Amino acid sequence: MSIQADIHALTGDFAIQAAFNAPMGSCTAIVGPNGAGKTTLTHVLAGLIPIQQGKVVLAGQVVDDPEQNIWVPPDRRPIALHSQHNLLFPHLSVVDNVAFGPRCSGLAARPARQMAEEWLHKVGLADLAELRPAQLSGGQAQRVGLARAAACQPVVLLLDESLASLDAETRTDVRHLLADIDATRVLITHDPVEARVLADQLLVMEEGLVVQSGTPDEVTANPRTPWTAGLLDVNLVTGHASGTHVALDCGLSLITATPKNGPVLVTFSPAAVTLSTVQPHTSARNTWEAQVARIQPESDRVRVLLEWPLPCHVWVTPQAVGELGLSAGSRCWAALKATELTVRDA
Repeated sequence: MSIQADIHALTGDFAIQAAFNAPMGSCTAIVGPNGAGKTTLTHVLAGLIPIQQGKVVLAGQVVDDPEQNIWVPPDRRPIALHSQHNLLFPHLSVVDNVAFGPRCSGLAARPARQMAEEWLHKVGLADLAELRPAQLSGGQAQRVGLARAAACQPVVLLLDESLASLDAETRTDVRHLLADIDATRVLITHDPVEARVLADQLLVMEEGLVVQSGTPDEVTANPRTPWTAGLLDVNLVTGHASGTHVALDCGLSLITATPKNGPVLVTFSPAAVTLSTVQPHTSARNTWEAQVARIQPESDRVRVLLEWPLPCHVWVTPQAVGELGLSAGSRCWAALKATELTVRDA
């Protein structure tokens, strides 16, 4: 294992608790709402925040173990940390910024510069090597920071929203680059595409705790919290099942195709719900009158958020919005087939 972590840490009044392992060369994506503890977790791995209990092992080296009185400072850990703030040295050129890490590791000036030039070429900025950071755009500075971190040749590369300020085309190119970097990567992201494309495992954090973990496919197939479901673009509701009848906590009842008994989680795709202006008479076992909370145009489709009686979101076409007369506060009818519902024990 490249990372073996059992973390109980405190920063101010905020505590985090997380345990995970990461094989050599793998990518672990950490996702969760703002304030969940994602950055705190990476700072613990980097040695910027000591743990109160547990143990952190990086590439076979114990770097934090309060019980054994072990704590290895950041500059002696086999890591590189890249955040969205970059923190490039303003007095150094772009190429010298990237060469800084290899030079600190003892590499001579010429090979360090050659390595820096190679990484600048990989991130598409070879022609900007002699510029100063103040002359770069935000996206360019982000790529320089990533090149500087990767040029250190770390065993573990910590990436705190490293693609956040990149345009769509550059972000795609950098994703491919990250996938090929020969390091164990820990990536904080709010982008579900990044999580699905890059990650071998997902850690979902909420309020300082890892509330779910697994491969992207495992988490997608079985989201355990509303936030996770929202990230993965599925609807999640909770209730109590008696056979194929589920009494939802929101007060509505649904008929499913999967009999269960007891507390359950019910998920369904936003595309599985159909909307109409009048009560539908279809084969769908579940119909209800709904109220629209808001309309969100997104690319070639529109997200309709329903707030009552069942909070959920639905995908429709722009044409359907006009035909149905949908707007914030308007009423419509929703229909959902029993076979479109996935039911799992809570």
